[in-house]
Amino acid sequence: MTIEHISDTARWVAVYRAMESERPDALFHDPFARRLAGEKGSEIVRTLKDGHSMAWAMIVRTQVFDEIIMAEIASDRIDLVLNLAAGLDARPWRLELPSSLRWVDVDLPEILRYKLETLGDAKPKCTYEAVEADLTDAAARRALFARLGAESIRVLVVTEGLLVYLSDAEVGALASDLHAIPSFARWVIDLANPRLLKMMSKSWGAAVASGNAPFKFAPANGTNFFRDFGWDERAFYSTMEEAERLDREMKMMWLWKFLSRFYSERLREEVRRMSGIAVLERV
Repeated sequence: MTIEHISDTARWVAVYRAMESERPDALFHDPFARRLAGEKGSEIVRTLKDGHSMAWAMIVRTQVFDEIIMAEIASDRIDLVLNLAAGLDARPWRLELPSSLRWVDVDLPEILRYKLETLGDAKPKCTYEAVEADLTDAAARRALFARLGAESIRVLVVTEGLLVYLSDAEVGALASDLHAIPSFARWVIDLANPRLLKMMSKSWGAAVASGNAPFKFAPANGTNFFRDFGWDERAFYSTMEEAERLDREMKMMWLWKFLSRFYSERLREEVRRMSGIAVLERV
């Protein structure tokens, strides 16, 4: 298997950002993606089942996260973006962020060092800090959150592509620790439902499990899962609907749309929320 560690999934997704950036009608441009993905990332996409054809979902996710982050910064007095399990995300370098913004990436040492070494002399658009930490270390996580919370007024937390690899208990603990910091105001997540988790597991389950990164989190109650931990849904963006808006729909999407006409209202809503990006706010 080509995925040997959870950090390899960052190289995998970087290939999709590179693919989109190289299109003449690209939704976004990540000039660092191909370099960051490296040959390892290309190998993962080549060898995974449906490796190329499923790029649309990651591309849509990237674009919607970009839009949400920029909108939150512009309208909600955000002075810090806290990107957990940041991987090879290059937003501080590629987005037109205000120079006054502070951005903190948190991830394992190996992946963060690789990213910064690969980016070389490239300069971030804002104040940038890389924090090497294992987010499964609860004590270290809480200490980091406490420090950043004390140093900031209003924080936007970003977890893109992280929660699906955690158990329900781990997500709940993370949600509680984030909510414990008063300045952590908003939290942007991506979310799958159980139906999608089964589909993903059939296609990619063995590959990610080989890197000790099995798919786990897909709550049947969706964003309601987070209410017990002090977070409520502010907005939800269905991946299918956003794909249509952005003209990045998967092949045969027309068939899904046709068949959905015969679904019950409950099932249509389940399919709509099969995958999406949510903005959570503290309550």
